[in-house]
Amino acid sequence: MILQPILDLVASCAAQGIRQVVLSPGSRCAPLTLAFARHPEMEVRTIADERSAAFIALGMAQQLKEPVVLVCTSGSAALNYFPAIAEAFFQQIPLLVLTADRPPEWVDQWDGQTIFQEEVYGKHVKKSFRFPDTFVHPDQVRHAHRISNEAILLSRQFPAGPVHINIPLREPFYPEEGETFQFPKHPPVVTLESSEVRLSDGALEKLKSELANFRRILLVPGQQASNPTLLALIERLAQNQQVVVVADSLSNLQGKGTITLHDHWLGWEELHAALAPELVISFGKSIISKSLKLFLRKQDIQHWHIQPDGLAKDTYAGLTRILESEPLAFLTWLTAHLPPLESDFAQRWQLLEEQVATILPKALKEVEFGEYPAMKQVLDSLPANGQLHVANSMAIRYVNFLGRRTQEICCNRGTSGIDGSNSTAVGASLISQEPVTLLTGDMAFFYDRNAFWHNYPMPNLRVIVLNNHAGGIFRLIDGPARQPELEEFFETKQSLSAKSLATEYGFHYASVTTSEELESTLVKFYEPSLQPKIIEVTSSSPRNAEILKKIKGSISASFVN
Repeated sequence: MILQPILDLVASCAAQGIRQVVLSPGSRCAPLTLAFARHPEMEVRTIADERSAAFIALGMAQQLKEPVVLVCTSGSAALNYFPAIAEAFFQQIPLLVLTADRPPEWVDQWDGQTIFQEEVYGKHVKKSFRFPDTFVHPDQVRHAHRISNEAILLSRQFPAGPVHINIPLREPFYPEEGETFQFPKHPPVVTLESSEVRLSDGALEKLKSELANFRRILLVPGQQASNPTLLALIERLAQNQQVVVVADSLSNLQGKGTITLHDHWLGWEELHAALAPELVISFGKSIISKSLKLFLRKQDIQHWHIQPDGLAKDTYAGLTRILESEPLAFLTWLTAHLPPLESDFAQRWQLLEEQVATILPKALKEVEFGEYPAMKQVLDSLPANGQLHVANSMAIRYVNFLGRRTQEICCNRGTSGIDGSNSTAVGASLISQEPVTLLTGDMAFFYDRNAFWHNYPMPNLRVIVLNNHAGGIFRLIDGPARQPELEEFFETKQSLSAKSLATEYGFHYASVTTSEELESTLVKFYEPSLQPKIIEVTSSSPRNAEILKKIKGSISASFVN
């Protein structure tokens, strides 16, 4: 027997335009599973590992800019969603999380698969709802309809994010033989009409007056999806030297005239006085560059942050004004009201950018083969129309070191963990028709190997694994690098190869240890195929640390000379 409010919930999702569902097998969630599977407008995928399932849903929602439904059974299954839900919350990615539960009278009574599921995700969801456990009275049915609509709308409202509905279900909940599902043709639907958030004319006049006092202005975009209109505006500001735009790779705003190689020199304190801004204007989410964060935190600056919901985000420890506006609306106004910059402020930033852009390729050619030069070869071979997913730790840092990219770049920097990188890329590949490339280190890759444990084709997925058989980033962090326990307790050395995984899951596989092998393998890497492909770049963790040290030394020596 399937409860009608469950069918109504699914119909409401369909009526609100939701089409993608990721579920994991279980019994308590059977009413939800069957309802979504039998609805003609839903595309349902089954992923056995709940942790991977949630990150795959995140990757799908990231591409669609629309909620994706997650369905799991009761107990620890819901807990396995938690890492991806936290990531979605901080990346502002919409998910509708539906967890089946035991009825409340059986919670904490030593009944099977029972935990405290109500509000289990705490502050990492926008809101948590409890579905009614009975529908005897019409008000309970209306309550279920209200919850369904409110949850869907809330997942989309700025800032988008995960919303949780915990659904207690009593047996019997399997349909009888021959029972048909009657989805309502016109389910209760609540729509939301929203408008662009803009500052008032009075507020803009006040800002115009204040802007006249600044001659050194830095624009710092954080992580966000690609936006061609915003990119064109940023390029105009940067090329006209109206402001200095410092753009990490995850901003997806690395246009002409922007500063992208700042990680190579912002650590030099002797340059700080000449580069210090008077005003920083930021928007978007987090940035990668630690040197940029530390540089700005040391300055006595005014910091304006553009945030449509008006909430404070004081990344640089100097926030002075929140601009409650859409970034595009404010920046469009800004282009017409900026004061002239100090004559050589932008030139100082651009000169450093140009010098590193000249030195870095030469330095990479002069070092032996390892992760850093391999990463440049890979990035140079990416198709222009492709999408790039990057794992955390050294992979995303290498991408940021290497400067301007034109492909859209995605990375799980909401929580910056290594979990879920494979799965997020898999989710994107299931939605996108374009090539999806994942650049990952060995620890992140093997940690999330269940991302590939499913039955759905991914012919457009390409994976580059940088396998140094350790967590190589710990050699580059001063603290652990100086400890005698470095190799065993920080790097966590491992001897795995991606070859066995590739065989198990039917990937094309190639192993490379030299620049020549990598160049040869990349020639046909993006040719169409029925299976995904993996290149495993094998190197040494100590050697990679030395390569990075040599390249830093080459850049530093060139500036001194």
